[in-house]
Amino acid sequence: MSAASSSTPAAAALALVRSVLQQRAGMPGALLPILHDVQDGLGYIPGELVPEIAGALGLSRAEVHGVVSYYHHFRSAPAGRRVVQICRAESCQAMGAEALLAHARQRLGCELHGTSRDGAFTLEPVYCLGLCASSPALMIDDEPHARMTPQAFDALVEQAGSTA
Repeated sequence: MSAASSSTPAAAALALVRSVLQQRAGMPGALLPILHDVQDGLGYIPGELVPEIAGALGLSRAEVHGVVSYYHHFRSAPAGRRVVQICRAESCQAMGAEALLAHARQRLGCELHGTSRDGAFTLEPVYCLGLCASSPALMIDDEPHARMTPQAFDALVEQAGSTA
């Protein structure tokens, strides 16, 4: 492999996956930690690298793909520049999370697990942020926000969009 080809995004992703596999493939129950490490490193689990992961673990591609597609945490495509997660747990739902989610869909112009057309935001569900006493809650990237209203959401999106 030439130096030029090793610097391509695909080559860098493959190198990261191979590094993670080298560190974790021998441990019991390695699939989830491997997938978390890959997503942490790349932001998503590239479908073209699923065979590499499956082969290293003695699993089928379908088994690995099944885990990636089952858990909402994992993405099979890159996220937007900012990730908005709206809590869908019972407390937040009781305090207006569904209305907040409907507003977020309209404001961002995308559905859950979708990305806004400008690539600025990905909208995802999350099933408890631990802010039940301050519902409804959401998180933008790793920053939680409580007692959210549509107006507060709009202000956060404006602020987050200007720093994206």
